[in-house]
Amino acid sequence: MRYFVLAVAIAILSVTIGAQTTVSKKDQKEISDAAKTAQKATKALDEIMTIRERSIPSDLLRKAKAVAVFPNVIKGAFIIGGQGGKGLIIHRIGNGWTAPAMFKLGGGSVGFQIGGSSTDVVMLFMTENSVKNLLEDKFEIGGEASAAAGPIGRTAKASTDAQLQAQILSYSRAKGLFAGISLSGVVISPDNDANRALYGHDARELLQGTVNPPVLVPPATKPFQQAVARYAR
Repeated sequence: MRYFVLAVAIAILSVTIGAQTTVSKKDQKEISDAAKTAQKATKALDEIMTIRERSIPSDLLRKAKAVAVFPNVIKGAFIIGGQGGKGLIIHRIGNGWTAPAMFKLGGGSVGFQIGGSSTDVVMLFMTENSVKNLLEDKFEIGGEASAAAGPIGRTAKASTDAQLQAQILSYSRAKGLFAGISLSGVVISPDNDANRALYGHDARELLQGTVNPPVLVPPATKPFQQAVARYAR
């Protein structure tokens, strides 16, 4: 009986260790994938802001309540129920920025794309109300929040009625061309598998900034946070 109990205990321990190893490997993959997405998003933002005459106006970045960058969104994936790409969203709280949260983009249609190439999509959330939509399981642009193609250029202003009333200003870059983009029916949802692997918290907690003590931004997403802060000064 003693040997039987010992054998059962060893078997249970082996299964537990195996499960922990599996979870650990899964988290490692989530972190690796998130790091690659963050690197691409940071690069896209850097390249967009390099040519100031054709970049996102700095005054709009300073006014934005949240910034989203989805690199390498695939046009063919923009179908109902489809998944177009992954990216990061960061929320301004006070004079600082929260940890970047991982999100998914899918569905709907894109008004500015070239052929079947991949496209970098940038969104500025200009109101706190539009940011609140990000705290839901998912939200559809145009339904819960209005969006308009954002102006570009160093001296450009959000001066049209559509831009003044829009809760979200959106941009697109494909094959080196950068312009405002019209998003319709696009669905944004949190990638909480990645968020929990990175931070141990979901997107809602990260964007609300309610985590106590505050999370440490890992090397995977720190450069993106720094890039947004730099351009939004």
